[in-house]
Amino acid sequence: MELIEPDWPAPASVRACVTTRLGGVSQGAFASLNLGDHVGDDPERVARNREILCSHLGLPAAPLWLRQVHGRDVAMAECPTAPIPEADAAVASTPGVVCAVMTADCLPLLLCDDQGTRVSAVHAGWRGLAGGVLESAVAAMRVAPERLLVWMGPAIGPDAFEVGPEVRVSFIAEDPEAAAAFRPSPSAAQAEHWLADLFELARLRLARLGVERVYGGGDCTFSQPGRFFSYRRDGTTGRLASLIWLAPNDSDGS
Repeated sequence: MELIEPDWPAPASVRACVTTRLGGVSQGAFASLNLGDHVGDDPERVARNREILCSHLGLPAAPLWLRQVHGRDVAMAECPTAPIPEADAAVASTPGVVCAVMTADCLPLLLCDDQGTRVSAVHAGWRGLAGGVLESAVAAMRVAPERLLVWMGPAIGPDAFEVGPEVRVSFIAEDPEAAAAFRPSPSAAQAEHWLADLFELARLRLARLGVERVYGGGDCTFSQPGRFFSYRRDGTTGRLASLIWLAPNDSDGS
């Protein structure tokens, strides 16, 4: 199994990783570590993939899997609702509670405070970013923005994410500086379309919130078919998972 560990100065109590598509049992378009149970894959294979992930990481508990809707709601991971919370971010302050989001081009962000007492996982496509999911997650962390650390995982990159003019307008109307995250599409068939930089759009919104310690970004899901699922590239495809949790109190910190 290939996992990506965030390169950020998080406290020792914070554990985090992002999966790739390698190391599971799913087949075909979902090969092989598909963790999404809503994309048409064999449910038994998805369940087995989730078991493999939990065992490989030695997770203290099963992740809180969300029903993501490209919105701004945040689930409190200690108090999940039945059957599955409808939200695009989760926050936890209890050791051993695992927050998770799934992506296949959208941007996953992992957050923690500099004392290692609270963590969050956020799913942010362009609709979520424009709708305020980062603002909701930062508010739910309940610490001063300058105390937060953020790591951005793999997402569709700025050379591949083509959007219509309405997307650019929606960001610039709120923040004129967002224009820097768009450049004209080189495709003659897509006049007035733009290439959007999700990483930069997220950085700009975080900066406006006072969050300056932002790491990661740059891994493009679309351009690395051997490592990542990509909905924009393949249509029918699996889902990656980004997970974050606080080490249980009896952990040795290793």
